[in-house]
Amino acid sequence: MTRTASLTRSTSESTVELQLDLDGTGRSSIDTSVPFYDHMLTAFAKHSLTDLTVRASGDTHIDAHHTVEDVAIVLGQAIREALGDKAGISRYGDALVPLDEALAQAVVDISGRPYLVHTGEPVGFEHHLIGGHFTGSLVRHTFEALSFQAALTVHVRVLAGRDPHHIAEAEYKAFARAFRQAKSLDPLVEGVPSTKGAL
Repeated sequence: MTRTASLTRSTSESTVELQLDLDGTGRSSIDTSVPFYDHMLTAFAKHSLTDLTVRASGDTHIDAHHTVEDVAIVLGQAIREALGDKAGISRYGDALVPLDEALAQAVVDISGRPYLVHTGEPVGFEHHLIGGHFTGSLVRHTFEALSFQAALTVHVRVLAGRDPHHIAEAEYKAFARAFRQAKSLDPLVEGVPSTKGAL
């Protein structure tokens, strides 16, 4: 079974080309034109053991928002496509990840039902510019786009943190580790892990 996807999305605001392999080793080649986002997607690939290639360009002279959101949309769509009928997956994943003073937890259910609960970021975090281009508000926004497009139920909680870079990175890494567990193939699972028979 090959769990791969290759997608392209082009609008007046951005162009995104993305390839992924859910059964990879964490190799990545990322160029979104938003350096901090490249850093976060590289961390996602590494810690979820997903091979990921992204090439994106957009109207970042206006704001990074469109390009960041569109990459998250395509990544979510690619994940959903690559998961296929979800037969044999573990389905659930849970991870608690520290980064120095920051601590984040993510729980993922490959449920087929898009839902995001996102809590705990410090007051004002959404206004911080991280790396000169990436606003803190985009962390939640990318999880929203990913959850909706990939049809995942995702809970992300920031339990501690002061530095915006550390907080954001802990969130992405926690999501990556939880997703890695959820997408993994479990030899004990026969068919789709749902009493409904479909996810």
